[in-house]
Amino acid sequence: MAIRYTSSDCAALLEESRARSPLVQIITNAVVTNFTANVLLALGAAPAMVDIPEEAGQFASVASGLLVNLGTPGQEQRAAMVEAVQAADTAGTPWVLDPVAIGSLTVRTHLAHQLATHRPSIIRGNASEILALAGVGTGGRGVDSTEEPASALEAARQLAASSGSAVAVSGAVDLFVGPDGQMVAAANGNSLLTRVTGGGCALGAVMAAFASLTDDAVLAATAATGAYTIAAEQAAAQAHGPGSFAVSFLDMLAGLTPDDVIMRLDLRSVEASGSAR
Repeated sequence: MAIRYTSSDCAALLEESRARSPLVQIITNAVVTNFTANVLLALGAAPAMVDIPEEAGQFASVASGLLVNLGTPGQEQRAAMVEAVQAADTAGTPWVLDPVAIGSLTVRTHLAHQLATHRPSIIRGNASEILALAGVGTGGRGVDSTEEPASALEAARQLAASSGSAVAVSGAVDLFVGPDGQMVAAANGNSLLTRVTGGGCALGAVMAAFASLTDDAVLAATAATGAYTIAAEQAAAQAHGPGSFAVSFLDMLAGLTPDDVIMRLDLRSVEASGSAR
């Protein structure tokens, strides 16, 4: 399928994010809150960790975007998630579902299916998580996928069609599928992202920020991933390991320009088999 987007389309969303500074509500796991907030600040967005019942729904109604990440879903946070996505659905606030480690773990698996009925703009996960949410897989190895993105393509297509959401499948080559059947891949990034706590989870927050800037959720997911992974490539080029990478990554996000995206983003078409070229 021909690629609908260009690197210039993705670069424009980065520029708009810096100009408009979207207010992003974050309901995420305890391990990654600081890193996620710093990632959004580096990109010019405004993070707000509003994740308790009675406030979560109030804030979701006025936020630019919302991230719901199931990494460490305590009882109070689970209630806040349900309240927030109900409010976001009613208010039309774009939101991102990151179904971390679902499949073999029953509480979060049930919760992910419940949340997905409230029309997330974007569902973002690794291949094992997407397969599990589509009902055709049993999950991965904890938070790590045991499948490649291509193996989850058909599940992503079915999930996108049934939920009306854009589905982003993370991996060495990231796949993006829309409810209308649109598919695109992006092949940027560096493996050091997998060695930093929050390296994957924080991307969901960037997607929520970008989703507030366009009605095209596939474009938002693609542009957010492009900006994020290009900064990772730039950071890896001067890092000595995961510690220096994490610091450099935030610096590269802060200095990332639309021209960087235009010149470096590697968009690819996706074949029915799931291969990208």
